[in-house]
Amino acid sequence: MKFTPTAIGDVILIEPDVFGDERGFFIETYHAQRFATAGIPESFVQDNHSGSEEGILRGLHYQIRQPQGKLVRVVAGEVFDVAVDLRRASPTFGKWVGHYLSAQNKLELWIPPGFAHGFYVISEWADVIYKVTDFYARQWERTLLWNDPDLGIAWPILTGKPPVLSPKDAKGKRLVEADTYDWLKLSES
Repeated sequence: MKFTPTAIGDVILIEPDVFGDERGFFIETYHAQRFATAGIPESFVQDNHSGSEEGILRGLHYQIRQPQGKLVRVVAGEVFDVAVDLRRASPTFGKWVGHYLSAQNKLELWIPPGFAHGFYVISEWADVIYKVTDFYARQWERTLLWNDPDLGIAWPILTGKPPVLSPKDAKGKRLVEADTYDWLKLSES
């Protein structure tokens, strides 16, 4: 496995070793010791699977309490996956990184607690699977506005197809009014 820090060093792009032949392939998507050695010692408590059609934009989601670290991968199709740093004391507060994740490239993205997360479906259909470090808690769930001009996320929106949003995502808050994390307290939890 290859672990590469992104422009926000705490967000890590993971390239698993792929062993393939005429029958197909095998990849190891998680290995606790290798992840810990690469600076990702977290334990995972829940696996999630999201299926979406082309043009769907999900996010930007986070939990203000019980923050979730996420290990994201795509097993069918392709998405543009985004993480936004919401840790107030972080030097990258309010910055974002985005990467194309697909069934073909088999890349994974580690997004630590303290970030909002979302993705936009590029292919006709995408299955996104992600492990999380804490349980879902509806009462703590928050949504950051996907197109907040202060964030300036360069979503690769398909020509002539405005993104399809859930009512919750369409009402996301801008960064200036959103609940954010006290970075020091977050790192102590």
